[in-house]
Amino acid sequence: MEQTGIQRVLFNERELRSGWRFAIFVSALVGLTAAGNLVIARLLPQANEIVLFFVREVMDLCLILFCSWMMGRFEGRNLADYGLPYRRIFGVQFWQGIAFGFGAITVLLVAMRLAGVFHITGRALSGTDVLLWAAVYALVFFLVAEREEFRARGYAQFTLASGIGFWPAAILTSAFFAVSHISNQGESWIGVTNAGIFGLVTCLILRRSGNLWMPIGLHLAFDWGETYFYGVANSGHVEPGHLLNSAMSGPNWLAGGSVGPEGSILATVVLVALAIICAIWLRDNRYPSSTHRRRKGLLATRAKVLPNSVVRAEDEAGS
Repeated sequence: MEQTGIQRVLFNERELRSGWRFAIFVSALVGLTAAGNLVIARLLPQANEIVLFFVREVMDLCLILFCSWMMGRFEGRNLADYGLPYRRIFGVQFWQGIAFGFGAITVLLVAMRLAGVFHITGRALSGTDVLLWAAVYALVFFLVAEREEFRARGYAQFTLASGIGFWPAAILTSAFFAVSHISNQGESWIGVTNAGIFGLVTCLILRRSGNLWMPIGLHLAFDWGETYFYGVANSGHVEPGHLLNSAMSGPNWLAGGSVGPEGSILATVVLVALAIICAIWLRDNRYPSSTHRRRKGLLATRAKVLPNSVVRAEDEAGS
């Protein structure tokens, strides 16, 4: 039984085409996010910025996970197929990412110190405040890292990769990640470029490690080191409760300007070096393919447009 013209537009030889799946995902996420923001505005009209930030962060993460789960039910996949196997949360790869992230920001700031544009001027916290603020920022940046990584490199990366290939999809998702930083306070073109490079680096780690836990750990530790440990600007914001007091001086292209270390050309060098190290260390491609672990879901739809022999052959190949 041959497919009709409209069926060929909607379906490939396996399932609904990636472009349509991605459009459904984005539409659902945008609609639910808009509705969620209206609910927050009604329920918390007088809330301060910190409360609103935390509530929106949790809401955005939950909605991204929900929409991805919903699409997984439709496609016969789960969150692990999209790069987030929860059985591996806080596993070895996560802590390897932590080491890479904190190491990267430390190397960057050491390089900036040697260049004479970064200085530690003293300690800002003492006593129990040291552990309290360390824990607060660990929680905040775990949420931020999981939301940003899974939003750009979870379902979106997987679905686009199934249609146009992994690296073209990585370029698109990294460009989205870079553009999302344009609205940050005092952002610069070097900072936006470095955000895009950071996205490509985490895509490389995702491809080689097979899931997002190492990128999430890296993202978390880099932000935690910037904001809490070293007390420097993170995407244009210097937050309260940092361990060390620091100061930047010198030309913006070297010191980062109002953006912070992310806006320095030295950050570009560190990110490229990190990519080279990860490419050498992680040699195998472990990222799941678009036919990985497919179960019930869209197969019911496919059975209407594909011959039964084709459906059975594909199911046997994927089992």
